[in-house]
Amino acid sequence: MKTIYRFIISLFVVLMVISCESQDKNTPEQPPNVLFIMIDDLNDYQGVFGGHPQAKTPSIDKLSQSGTTFINGHTNVPVCQPSRNSLFTGIYPHRSRDFGWTPHFKQAVLKNHKTFIELFKENGYRTLGTGKLLHANVRAYWDEWGVPEGINYGPHAYSGIDEKGKRIMGHSSVPEPFRSINVVDGSFAPLSDTPVISDGNGGFKETGWTYGNKPYHYIDDTNRDLMPDEQHALWIDEKIKALEQTEENKPFFMGVGFVKPHTPLYAPRKYFDMFPLEDIIMPEIKEGDADDCFYSSTYPQTEMGLAYYQKLKAAYSGKDEGLRKFLQGYLACVAFVDDQVGKVMDALDQSRFKDNTIVVLVSDHGWQMGEKDYLYKNSPWDESTRIPFIIRDPNRSKQGDKVTQAVSLIDLFPTLKEVCQLEGNTNQNKTQQLDGFSLKPFLENPKTGTWQGPNGALTVLGAGINKPIKGIGFNSNPSALWHIQITKDLDTSYVARQNYTYRTKDWRYILYRNGKEELYNHKTDTHEWENLAMDSKYADVKAKLKTEMFEILN
Repeated sequence: MKTIYRFIISLFVVLMVISCESQDKNTPEQPPNVLFIMIDDLNDYQGVFGGHPQAKTPSIDKLSQSGTTFINGHTNVPVCQPSRNSLFTGIYPHRSRDFGWTPHFKQAVLKNHKTFIELFKENGYRTLGTGKLLHANVRAYWDEWGVPEGINYGPHAYSGIDEKGKRIMGHSSVPEPFRSINVVDGSFAPLSDTPVISDGNGGFKETGWTYGNKPYHYIDDTNRDLMPDEQHALWIDEKIKALEQTEENKPFFMGVGFVKPHTPLYAPRKYFDMFPLEDIIMPEIKEGDADDCFYSSTYPQTEMGLAYYQKLKAAYSGKDEGLRKFLQGYLACVAFVDDQVGKVMDALDQSRFKDNTIVVLVSDHGWQMGEKDYLYKNSPWDESTRIPFIIRDPNRSKQGDKVTQAVSLIDLFPTLKEVCQLEGNTNQNKTQQLDGFSLKPFLENPKTGTWQGPNGALTVLGAGINKPIKGIGFNSNPSALWHIQITKDLDTSYVARQNYTYRTKDWRYILYRNGKEELYNHKTDTHEWENLAMDSKYADVKAKLKTEMFEILN
């Protein structure tokens, strides 16, 4: 009797398990939420990426340890607007011919393509956003939009008042000629360093801080308005808490775009105090490193990055004084924005959404800090193309996974489309597919061999649509004829007018529009100090990289 009883009990348990499994299989899975964090002008200056030994980024490092980090992630164009246009539409810049400052919804090609924000909304997601995401925002994409300031780079120093409000200026503590390169890029100072102007009598008077046409209240760091990034972080925190109070099961896509460390490099004093000037470790810059580079052969010395560096040196008497102060401001703003990331992540991780929310953190491009006599974005080297690139997928990522395969921002749209199972066309004519490849295989196995994407990441430095190269025509100069390798279905004269850089796990190859080349071996030369392009020993490597790059261009 006991044996029969045990058998009946065992059979009952088995049937219950089978029944539960059957119900689980028939119950539709709750779609994952997405928290998308984008940071402006952030290079690899985070602890986990090893870009600067003194960078203080505990929040980004913590996020990295809880998800999958793509340590060889790159931008597809190292300038704000075209980078974001490409990222959100999933179309390479060389295919859209978008290298400049046209909003995506007005650009000839991209206006026919959906952003992934629109696709999320079409798939039943609640879309919530604040800050600098798309360079030109479209309010209709969002069910709820946050802080009105949007992508405000302020507050700014000001010099006076006119009919449009307070006239902004470069910060008075920054000497000429660097201060006057423009009111955004030529300034760095703690908020406690109150701007001053001449009083006309040989003395100085304080002015203060402003948004231009909006006031910015500042008495001291304990009595001031929140900066835009602080407002965005607070809005996300409050929005997550508000969503927790609802019983609605609708999934959400939530985006936040932080402006810092975009110039001007202003932040509260405590962030500058983290990096005493006398203790700052300077970037490793090789004397004469630009001598075997060809950037200046296609861009004039008046180009922003080249001119900025020369003017920064001219503004200060000491050899490294200007760069040291600029670097202090950059590190301070990186630490400041890391705190904002921490506020956002704390809000998520302390909520009921933690285990069903995919987190993505990226930047639009990096920033060159004086290497190769260059101070800006829009360069073809690692400092400008390499970016933080982290995805935490609770259903796939394992804590601390690192991926060494070179990937780029173009891969984010297809990744989100696959892991969130988004349905629908991504363009109006239903013909062109997304250019990137889903990173889902890497989320499941960082060493996977099944990824279908290219061997390397392609970045383009645009030379403009209607700006022919002086002295170089489609058939006028043999050195410019590299573009004949591109298939005829593209506007070859247009595509060939741009500059390209291609980064794999171990190599970087650069091809300028005048035919000049650079080649760097990252296994032995992480600083990209020695250009091997003219060394015949590396001809086969160069040819292979060039072929791979043209396969993407085709």
